[in-house]
Amino acid sequence: MARSSVNAGPLWKVAVYIRLSREDGRPDESESVANQRKLILEHLAALSDGGRYVIAGEYVDDGVSGTTDDRREAFQRMLEDIRLGLVNCVVVKDLARSFRNYSDQGYYLDDWFPRHNVRFISLSHQALDSYHDARALRNIAVPIQGVLNENHCAETSDKVREVLDMKRRRGEHIGAFALYGYRKAGKNTLEVDEEAAAVVRKIFGLFLDGMSKNAIVRQLNGEGILCPAAYKGERLGLRYQNPHVDPARPPLWSAQTVGRILREQMYCGDMVQGRFRMKSYKVHIQETVPREEWFLVEDTHPPIISRETFAQVQALLEQNTRTAPRQSVPYLFAGLLRCADCGRAMSRSLSRGIVYYYCRTYKDRSKSACTRHSIRHDQLEGAVLYAIQRQIGCAVDFPQLLDRLSRVPAGRDSSGLEHTLTQRERELARLARYRQGLYQDWKDGALTRAEYQQMREDYEARIQAVHEALQGLRTRLTEVSPPPEDPLLASLSRHRTVERLTRDLVLQLVDHVRVYEGGRICVVFRFCPPQGTCFPSETGAVGPVGPTGPAGPVGPTAPVAPVAPVAPVAPAGPVGPTAPVAPVAPVAPAGPVGPAGPCAPVAPVAPVAPVAPAGPVGPAGPAGPCAPVAPVAPVAPVAPAGPGIP
Repeated sequence: MARSSVNAGPLWKVAVYIRLSREDGRPDESESVANQRKLILEHLAALSDGGRYVIAGEYVDDGVSGTTDDRREAFQRMLEDIRLGLVNCVVVKDLARSFRNYSDQGYYLDDWFPRHNVRFISLSHQALDSYHDARALRNIAVPIQGVLNENHCAETSDKVREVLDMKRRRGEHIGAFALYGYRKAGKNTLEVDEEAAAVVRKIFGLFLDGMSKNAIVRQLNGEGILCPAAYKGERLGLRYQNPHVDPARPPLWSAQTVGRILREQMYCGDMVQGRFRMKSYKVHIQETVPREEWFLVEDTHPPIISRETFAQVQALLEQNTRTAPRQSVPYLFAGLLRCADCGRAMSRSLSRGIVYYYCRTYKDRSKSACTRHSIRHDQLEGAVLYAIQRQIGCAVDFPQLLDRLSRVPAGRDSSGLEHTLTQRERELARLARYRQGLYQDWKDGALTRAEYQQMREDYEARIQAVHEALQGLRTRLTEVSPPPEDPLLASLSRHRTVERLTRDLVLQLVDHVRVYEGGRICVVFRFCPPQGTCFPSETGAVGPVGPTGPAGPVGPTAPVAPVAPVAPVAPAGPVGPTAPVAPVAPVAPAGPVGPAGPCAPVAPVAPVAPVAPAGPVGPAGPAGPCAPVAPVAPVAPVAPAGPGIP
């Protein structure tokens, strides 16, 4: 557009700036791009100040916030054209279109535009024209309007954040793109994408098999499997761009991508959100949120990886398991060996075809800070295998003992307790309904005030009694419920016949191995009893280098815990003095490690009525049941073997 006047006036090279926020995209188009363009052009056509107006360019930021100027590409392009002398007049519909930040508005109107000889025109909401009325820019209403515009952005940002946080707390997915392995089933739900989910399962499986992250990357790229960014763009047709990937280069798998997948808890079926946030509505810089402030809702979508597999992977990631050069999987004891004195990891070394392990402090730092703690790999492997075999041997008959103990009568079947518990819960609900109906009966005149208060107190007392009965029933039900599966037995039952060590076996059973000076080791297993005390298995000193000798004799077994004393018998009733209690069967003496003998079940003694005056001695009554025998203590760890152990 070009328009000239009869009197030649200044030449104005006009930049028409238009901005549409995301929240302005309403059906009425009151702030639409077309509407803003029309108003600005009509205003320029109506000017009759003698100037010549030429449209130098139209700069449109569609769907961009006005709180910052560096993220508005069209606005930055307009500033560059001003520096080049292509523009000397900027026209906007109102101040909010050009600035939503009070400090930016003051900077450009009071400093930047005057310094570059730019005329600024705003049509509404503080109509301004810096050429015809420069004093109007110093009007107090201009900064007040800027504050109002910025406050509107702050309030809008707070409201949007509250809505998003509410959805996060409900476990609704609010991201624009679904996690790799899933696809969006609705607006806020996820479903499994089987093609990508198969790759995720493969990554977890390869890592559990001992393959390093770099080796997994080489295999995935070698098989031509698309990385997440390429898969979303090429296979799903999404407009997705990873900000950490150069778009000019072909996207490939990387160790960082594999690491993020291995640590992603959402693959267990849990919704994890809120890990990043913007500093403020004006500072659009993303910052990391502490883990305790994340939004975590469990079981919101179908899992791809089981929780057990995920826990095993996390344990592996926490270990220092470096993979040697030209190796695709870590060595057998990678990340598991510790110096017993300084606590540092052991270093692996190959000398004349024999693998040794040394203390890293002694080898790399100072020979006076620690000693060698040298041990051969074959001797270490044999000793760890022996320790695992002995633990399995001690526990192989333990399930049979537990089975015998579980058959001892518990006093009452849990199914009967559950039935009683259900009846009491129904009774509680019925009493609550009756109590609620009393008030309405009183208001309707069916009850007097005194009757209402008396019946209300009666119902409250009955409700309290039912509450106490329910609490007692739940306690008794917990006592007779079967115990959970013991983690020790679960771990060892899968490896009853172990002939050689594998990386998977060692990772499942062994937490770490401490190596002492002189070749003595201590194997610390992963399984722990409910009290939380681990069962370390410590072998004897490793013999000198040479052919493997026979295993030394097993140390003596710890004695079985003594049986609890029988509860005292209450005084006899009217029949006469109570007959003496039958003696408890003696506990068999401890022998070599093997299945424990069954203990005779003894029931608790029932209470007897108070003692009556002594009369003639009558015949002895039947013997009362004995008190229950205390559970047999678990077999103690194997004592250190003799010097002949490999």
